[in-house]
Amino acid sequence: MWEIVGIIAFFLVILASIALHEVGHLVPAKKFGVKVTEYMVGFGPTVWSKVRGETRYGLKAVPVGGYIRMVGMIPPPKGAPEGTVGRMSTGRLATMVEDARRQSLEEIAPGDENRLFYTLPVHKRVIIMLGGPFMNLVIAFLLFGAVLVGIGTPQTTLQVNAVVPCVPSVSNPTGAVQPDGTCALGASPAAAAGLQAGDTIVAVDGRSPGSWEDMTTAVREGGARIVEVTVQRPDGTTVVLPVEVVEVTRPVYDEAGEPTGQTQTTGFLGLRPEIDYVPQPWSSVPAAMWDLTVRSAVALVSLPIRFYELVSDTLIGGGERQVDSPVSVVGVSRLGGEIVASEESGEAKLAIFLGLAASLNLFLFLFNLLPILPLDGGHVAGALYEGSRRQLARLRGRPDPGPVDVARMMPVAYVVAVVLVGIGAVVIFADLVKPITLG
Repeated sequence: MWEIVGIIAFFLVILASIALHEVGHLVPAKKFGVKVTEYMVGFGPTVWSKVRGETRYGLKAVPVGGYIRMVGMIPPPKGAPEGTVGRMSTGRLATMVEDARRQSLEEIAPGDENRLFYTLPVHKRVIIMLGGPFMNLVIAFLLFGAVLVGIGTPQTTLQVNAVVPCVPSVSNPTGAVQPDGTCALGASPAAAAGLQAGDTIVAVDGRSPGSWEDMTTAVREGGARIVEVTVQRPDGTTVVLPVEVVEVTRPVYDEAGEPTGQTQTTGFLGLRPEIDYVPQPWSSVPAAMWDLTVRSAVALVSLPIRFYELVSDTLIGGGERQVDSPVSVVGVSRLGGEIVASEESGEAKLAIFLGLAASLNLFLFLFNLLPILPLDGGHVAGALYEGSRRQLARLRGRPDPGPVDVARMMPVAYVVAVVLVGIGAVVIFADLVKPITLG
């Protein structure tokens, strides 16, 4: 039940992110006088729409993106008479280009001549096209702010959250009890000594630990021995318990939580700490966002490799799904459902949920900046190229070369769109048959 609620909630978050992305385009476009005929969230058949003023607002059946339709996105070719698309050609690509020009021309009604996108100054076109990604960046900043400032970062305390029941091993690294309720290597030192959830560690061998990490380091490095652990019980009483620390061999994990294949032998007590969320100042948000931006940029660059591995190793080879493999709207919504249905505390659930939404918006910001059509970055690159070409012509004393013929890039845009749709379909399939899970 709660997983379904989480899936729906995160799906709505995705829809809101797409809608606000398009608002980022819509507002400056209308501000600069461009005629906007459509504002749509999604693609495919229209589910709902309503006309307000000169713009039709609506929701389409496939919520994997959105768009606004601005009049005059494609300029006429240089030298073509006013109101024409230029000389016809029988070539397939040329026909595709001319069809795009014709469709753009047909959208221009009498009186729209001064409201065309391509007639705007370069800087205004750049502002319009960057408005969508910038909106995702703002959303990511606000969500990260809500997590870091409103909820805080998780920090361990000296209070015991849980006592590990059994001595762990390489095959049982968590120290869980066996199906028959027994422990293969015996009870953990903490369980055998009578430590309880809710106890607060006051001292170890008479010394007050500065933090849970300090105590853990001392126990692991000290090896097998008997220590006196002083705890304060929830009722306020103080108890001194002799605990026989044991040495255990466990797997070594990397920063991503994946096993490295190595093992290490350390002292083991058998306690898990209580986690408190400590609010951070707003000044911590930019640094956290920059760190995640760098990691997201690396993930974006490695996306083709990750997609190849998803197909070859997981879908074809039958291997396990890697946690850093591409994920679709379906997959990320499912993760949202798992978060809500998990046994974490309310604060932890909200922090993870909002953090996932923030990461998604940050990735959308970076992805849309790629300088290829039909992405926003492709339009920005075209506008900047046009501006630099005009500036160069001005410096050389040559005539204005005019607008860049965007229509010539439409075949590339169509190919990119088909590739993105194909990749999306494969990733959705992977999310259905071999989804990424929090476990």
